[in-house]
Amino acid sequence: MKKIFACLFIVVSLQSFAQKQNYKLAIVAFYNLENFYDTLDDPTIDDEEFLPTGPRNYNGKIYHDKVEKLASVIKQIGTDDEKMACPDGPAFMGVAEVENENVLNDLVNHPLIKNRNYQIVHYDCKDRRGVDVGLLYNPKYFKVLDSRSLFVQLPGGSKNAYYTRDVLWVKGLFDGEVIHIYVNHWPSRLGGEERSAPGRAAAAMVSKKHIDSIAKAEGEQKVVIMGDLNDDPVSPSLTKVLKCKSSISEMSEGHLYNPWVEMYKNGYGTLAYQDAWGLFDQIIIGNKWLDKKQDGFFFAKQRIFNREFMTENIGKYKGYPMRTWDGLTYRGGYSDHYPTYLVMLKRIN
Repeated sequence: MKKIFACLFIVVSLQSFAQKQNYKLAIVAFYNLENFYDTLDDPTIDDEEFLPTGPRNYNGKIYHDKVEKLASVIKQIGTDDEKMACPDGPAFMGVAEVENENVLNDLVNHPLIKNRNYQIVHYDCKDRRGVDVGLLYNPKYFKVLDSRSLFVQLPGGSKNAYYTRDVLWVKGLFDGEVIHIYVNHWPSRLGGEERSAPGRAAAAMVSKKHIDSIAKAEGEQKVVIMGDLNDDPVSPSLTKVLKCKSSISEMSEGHLYNPWVEMYKNGYGTLAYQDAWGLFDQIIIGNKWLDKKQDGFFFAKQRIFNREFMTENIGKYKGYPMRTWDGLTYRGGYSDHYPTYLVMLKRIN
């Protein structure tokens, strides 16, 4: 029993406190799983290239290798920090680029992470390629109260495709406290950053309006917006639409805090393109996570999980996240994105 609940009672010492204080610790994560398809044909989506008969020669062997690679990463997220490690890994984790709930079931039941008993929240959306977002959660930490798929209406002319990924909203109890989670995968920059920007602004506004409507009805809530945003922390979708703040000193009621701005400005990223780093994979939190004297969980720090074994060591992508595919050739990597996570602490009286 002591081993099972070890990370809920880790003792840490924060410099902002005059004396040592005991805290519960939990990890909140996001991971783009990069084209996580099964090998079966779904006639409702464009998945032909990820079939055994397709140009990638996708098959069961490749698929099961992909599952194991992803499980090996998830197993380690948040577990190896010298001062704030949690053996249980993520309490809950948003995921992107998944074809359906079946692939997520295979993932959470892989022997490397099956003992965590991750549960799934997932809805199919109308994205042409059939890639959706989802939420994996450990019922030891989180209990779902409600969930919904929020449709993103793309503005005319912003993208070639009419549909994009929905936003997944999940309301639940995080160690007994009500929180609201929004898992996103905003429209890509295909066709040019400027031309595609209105699509990402529209996706950002879906979460913003939903958060504002709940706050109007129930008061300010604890919110988490996470996802592959296909924009950097300094992009207008974050600074102007979501109106994120990059400094805790600027925060007040109703504001959203983006802890990734300074890391991005200092050259850190979660994916690379043409030798330039982007930090698209972000986890943004509301103002109510910032009070360190509260009874509930509060934000402690942010991290990019970019270990050496996940990083390309040869070829033109050397130094980048080790991707699953190099063109149509199976590279055998993990994902073309690094996962991100937040460390949350809760005072133990």
